[in-house]
Amino acid sequence: MRPYFTRERFGRPQFLSGLLLLAFLAQAVWLVRAELRAGNAPDGPEAVRIGEGWKQWHGKGIAAAPLLDAQSSTAQGLFRGEDSGFDTEHSPLLYIVSAAPLLAWPRDLDHDSAAYWRWLPHLPFLACGVFLGASLWYVARRLCGNTGGFVALTFYCFSPALIQAAAVWHTEPEIAAAWGAFGTIFTAIAVAHTLYAPREVVLWNWRRIVLLGISLAIAVGSQFSLIWLVPLALGFLLYVAPVRRQAALVIWLAACGVGFVLLFGFYFFHAHAFAESLRRAAFWGATWRGFSVPGVYKQVAVQIGRACPALALGLPAALLTYAAWPRTRYFGNTAPLLVAVIFFLLGMAHPHVAGAGFLLAAIPFLFIFVSGVLADLLETSYRPLVAACILGMMAAYVIWSLINLARVPQG
Repeated sequence: MRPYFTRERFGRPQFLSGLLLLAFLAQAVWLVRAELRAGNAPDGPEAVRIGEGWKQWHGKGIAAAPLLDAQSSTAQGLFRGEDSGFDTEHSPLLYIVSAAPLLAWPRDLDHDSAAYWRWLPHLPFLACGVFLGASLWYVARRLCGNTGGFVALTFYCFSPALIQAAAVWHTEPEIAAAWGAFGTIFTAIAVAHTLYAPREVVLWNWRRIVLLGISLAIAVGSQFSLIWLVPLALGFLLYVAPVRRQAALVIWLAACGVGFVLLFGFYFFHAHAFAESLRRAAFWGATWRGFSVPGVYKQVAVQIGRACPALALGLPAALLTYAAWPRTRYFGNTAPLLVAVIFFLLGMAHPHVAGAGFLLAAIPFLFIFVSGVLADLLETSYRPLVAACILGMMAAYVIWSLINLARVPQG
């Protein structure tokens, strides 16, 4: 048996990527600290998440299916219409994850100790941010080499939108949905590539089947409208492995079964609450009106710039290179670009809460695409010029991000 702790797995690239992820975590922790410094008790959506998750953990019902106090002003602002009391956008996953760390708090959740226990509900989402960054590094390094991996990870680790999402700083915890979406797409692609191996593919792939099912459950459980990932995963499985489509279909069905069981598990296997929640869930909820409003396209561009200001230069350069240079138009670059475009279109079609989730989930795929094209450019005779441009862009981006983070008001 080959040793696990080798230089290939734990060498200099892994050490440097770990430092970048620690920088990401430090920035997210800084945002959490800035918000909690006032020591106030949670309010608004955060209070609802914690309260409903606490309710479910203590056997008093299922989180937001329905709410304990559906007539409160906060609940009325979050859940409107005939489904008042039911969260039509999310399963109980975000609620139980938010409240789970509080089970370890030995004292009452009172106002005097809020500055301490309020850290706990942020921990799962900080972990999701780190895990998404690690997943991005792993995929980008496999597709683009070490250089492309470092470019993608630097984009990620200093992205204001992703840092904010991981810290859940005045935003919904969409980082879990983004991690689930990223894991679903690239796990499906990885599973499809293994179908070329001369083995009993379904049994041999059981670990990846479970991983694909977990990714689907996290994504759809975090945002019902990410059900779009189910046909997308099947599409990649069939495209990458056209000679083993029957096996790909069986693997897809098995992964969907795992995901469904896990989604049911988020309701603690309460069949009635599960059925009622799915009946009211906004799996579609799209409208095509946004495509006829020019301001929506401008807003999407603004959101991309806010997510990563370096993309204001890197994305146009990558798109022009992709269009003009056939060498860059291979699957490793095309797949993430295609997924990012689909997510942007879905974000435009979902003007409410789900739209922000799609836009955030698209950003890591853009990082993979841009870093892949830049890595291709570094293999040309213009390498010194391209390297200088990349280093200058990344240095300015990191400095800009840190300066703006330092300006965040306390409390």
